[in-house]
Amino acid sequence: MFERPSGGTKAVLVSLDRGAGDDAERLQEFRQLAASAGVECCAVVRGRRDRPDPKHYAGSGKVEEIKSIALDCNAGLVMFNHELSPVQQRNLETTLGCRIMDRVSLILEIFGQRARSHEGKLQVELAQLEYLATRLVRGWTHLERQRGARGALGGMGEKQIEVDRRLIAKRVKALKDKLVRLKRTREVQRRARVRGQVLSVSLVGYTNAGKSTLFNALTHAGAYAADQLFATLDTTTRRVYLPEAGKLVVSDTVGFIRDLPHTLVAAFRATLEETIHADLLLHVVDASSPTREEQIGEVDKVLREIGAAEIPQIIVWNKIDVNGLAPGVERDEYGKICRVRLSAATGEGVEFLRLALTEAAAKSAAHHPEPQQFTEA
Repeated sequence: MFERPSGGTKAVLVSLDRGAGDDAERLQEFRQLAASAGVECCAVVRGRRDRPDPKHYAGSGKVEEIKSIALDCNAGLVMFNHELSPVQQRNLETTLGCRIMDRVSLILEIFGQRARSHEGKLQVELAQLEYLATRLVRGWTHLERQRGARGALGGMGEKQIEVDRRLIAKRVKALKDKLVRLKRTREVQRRARVRGQVLSVSLVGYTNAGKSTLFNALTHAGAYAADQLFATLDTTTRRVYLPEAGKLVVSDTVGFIRDLPHTLVAAFRATLEETIHADLLLHVVDASSPTREEQIGEVDKVLREIGAAEIPQIIVWNKIDVNGLAPGVERDEYGKICRVRLSAATGEGVEFLRLALTEAAAKSAAHHPEPQQFTEA
């Protein structure tokens, strides 16, 4: 669907500081996104701009600088660390004479490469189509009307862009219908877990915080884990048995990122419902990241968007082996564990997380006692 960058594609990265004060961190994250998509960064163009230019996002002087650098590097791709409007993207492609990707299309491209399950692929395709529908005009320079099929004197038919919009709308409806059917299947499975009174736990957190590594440490599931953004896109669920607590259901979910495209939040809402219906969230945080507080805020923002903000959380301070923190737990004023410090990679401190889960399961069982069994006299 998207014209996928081939391996080793050279690209110029453009990141303009809008005065937020975190330009260095955003640029580093953007570099990681580009690397995750298999793109080779040959140059970075930085600058400062208070507000986007309506025509090119960047000013005319900066656009000329980008063009010159792209020619020197022989780069066929320019990537903006910002969301571009369809008009800005079209104007930039005309002026620079090469392909343009913005932050949203880059994230969609990564999701397209990484989705493995049937549902994940459907959700990615839906998000890509909804994004593409606003930019169809980019693909058609002629836009002439197609003649009627019957007779040499047939009237002027629909524009090609109108045909494409109708086809996309038809495919979007079909994808949404399939996702609704998959959602019903998942709801049946969820109701079975509720009847069995099994505590449901979901791992959430910023992308590359170590959720999948922690998931494997808890469940021994062997889920794919890598030091890259969006290594996990498909929700994986496993049962875990704790001697003091019994059975739990633990789910590993897609990671969040700042400025996550709304089309992806909407498309992945079905997958994220494992988070919405969880009894407990393990909010995994990269304790070694200098922007961990901002990352926590971004995750909480998405949780509010999907209606999961009120679910109890335990903060899991991961990667303590990187910054030398000691493993352990922190409790709130009520004696409840609110934070666990551990290293999922080395296993150090994972026993404290099992302790937190045991206490949470005991509290859940106290609020939802087993139904009484009656026998005939």
